[in-house]
Amino acid sequence: MTSGSRGRHLGRAEEPRLGGSPEPEGADGEATAMPSSPLRVAVVCSSNQNRSMEAHNILSKRGFSVRSFGTGTHVKLPGPAPDKPNVYDFKTTYDQMYNDLLRKDKELYTQNGILHMLDRNKRIKPRPERFQNCRDLFDLILTCEERVYDQVVEDLNSREQETCQPVHVINVDIQDNHEEATLGAFLICELCQCIQHTEDMENEIEELLQEFEEKSGRTFLHTVCFY
Repeated sequence: MTSGSRGRHLGRAEEPRLGGSPEPEGADGEATAMPSSPLRVAVVCSSNQNRSMEAHNILSKRGFSVRSFGTGTHVKLPGPAPDKPNVYDFKTTYDQMYNDLLRKDKELYTQNGILHMLDRNKRIKPRPERFQNCRDLFDLILTCEERVYDQVVEDLNSREQETCQPVHVINVDIQDNHEEATLGAFLICELCQCIQHTEDMENEIEELLQEFEEKSGRTFLHTVCFY
């Protein structure tokens, strides 16, 4: 179900084309409104708390059809010490986590930004979601670290192929802290907007990713899987 070499965006000419039309241009050559069929985007980190939710928030405000996920077995949030994280089941709501940490140590979790993050999250959706449990189809899946990228690709490859619809999986390494999550989310949003504007995605995405690598100083991993 995977096309192309692992870990690099090389030799992509054989990739099937994604559906959806490019954004129309105004008289001044600038892109106008989002097309009627925007890319179906998923953003994935480990616990569906910080990096994926920051990107979810920004992409949603930009008009994208977006969902966010984690790939971990459990949801982990920083605790009173590095070896004492707060561990929750994916079925636990953001509101329940918020109230639990508020009860445990309001000062600590206010100071480190966790309560603020959970308050943001619960305004977007009720609870974290695990990617491996989702069977919705996406055009583009963005992961926030290489380990998560590997888990997403492994999961997609383990599924029975049904529609042969291609899905591009791209990794952007983002450190798991609030500042980097914000910077990474804007980079992901810019990348999604550029991909949305392409007229011939399978032939343009390699060059587009190379431009983003040069511009951002980050390395992007890219592969194509099929549903």
